[in-house]
Amino acid sequence: MPYLHIQISGTRDDALARRTAEAAAELTAAILHKDRALTAVVVEFIEPAHWFVAGQPLAASTARSYHWVVSITDETNTKAEKARYLAAVHAAMGELLGEVAEHSYVHIADVRASAYGYGGKTQEFRYQPTA
Repeated sequence: MPYLHIQISGTRDDALARRTAEAAAELTAAILHKDRALTAVVVEFIEPAHWFVAGQPLAASTARSYHWVVSITDETNTKAEKARYLAAVHAAMGELLGEVAEHSYVHIADVRASAYGYGGKTQEFRYQPTA
């Protein structure tokens, strides 16, 4: 039941948002083994004049940047899976955006099962055996 929040430098582009959301759901299912049916993705665009790297706005550059956060339940993925995911996300964003600033980030938020959930129930509750 991952939740993804992806910020992309640039003006709003609905087609790019849809392609990014699809790539996010696919990569998260394929590499982190998360259920696509429970995957939520938000794509947000930030004006390059409002996105700064090394104190300079991206508007002064041809490169684009992104910040990709995925929240998952802690201890459900290995370090190797997470490393593959980071590399795959960066490659996918390069394909989607073209020139990507080195200062683009992926954050995998490993959240404790007792502090994360959906539908009013924690993930810890969902893992408990039923009698």
